Amino acid sequence: MNQSHADRPLGAPVENWTPPRRPGGEVLAGRYARLEPLSAVDHAALLYRAYVGADHVWDYLPYGPFSSASQYHRWVRDSEAKPDPYFMAVQNQTSGQWEGVASFLRIDPQAGSIEVGHINFSPALQRTAAATEALFLMMQWAFEAGYRRFEWKCDALNLPSRRAAQRLGLSYEGVFRQATVVKGRNRDTAWFAAIDVEWPALKEALEAWLSPSNFDAQGQQKERLGDLTALVRAASDPAL
Repeated sequence: MNQSHADRPLGAPVENWTPPRRPGGEVLAGRYARLEPLSAVDHAALLYRAYVGADHVWDYLPYGPFSSASQYHRWVRDSEAKPDPYFMAVQNQTSGQWEGVASFLRIDPQAGSIEVGHINFSPALQRTAAATEALFLMMQWAFEAGYRRFEWKCDALNLPSRRAAQRLGLSYEGVFRQATVVKGRNRDTAWFAAIDVEWPALKEALEAWLSPSNFDAQGQQKERLGDLTALVRAASDPAL
């Protein structure tokens, strides 16, 4: 039986839609973290030093570890020129050191979708307020630029990455089985995302967690970020 146009379900209209601009040239600065476009000249040697002795941080990435500073410098030089993924270096404002990288990728302004990925935080940066704020600043830039969807994808076996995505308030959207091959091994990919209507509540939760009043004299958190973002998430990861 033929259905009339009025009987067919259609998506909600997106009023006054204007595709957002692509990232490029931004410096994102907060209380604990500062991000700027990745540069071989400015960052490669310092970042390589931060990763020395921590080969495990490359396990779930399609490149690395690097055997020398010059090899890593070449990789950064090649990566810094790419518009997608668009890499940023992360400075820990507490230590003053460059301690990690992250990127915007799969940038699709027409769809209003952007992903954060290639996240590689050195041991010194992991589990710090600077690490959380770096990702918050990237999420904030994306939504304030006009993106509708902020994605996070990771190897399904990378439970710390899955925890980090959920802790930030991104909702679990499932696992793509046999999504790709990385370093000769199968990769199932776990998907997470936040959408623009969730952003005001997520921003409030993240700002509350990052407030100095949320940390005691020893720097220990008083409230957990995952508890603050739990009510915003549309779905939680069953593996966690």
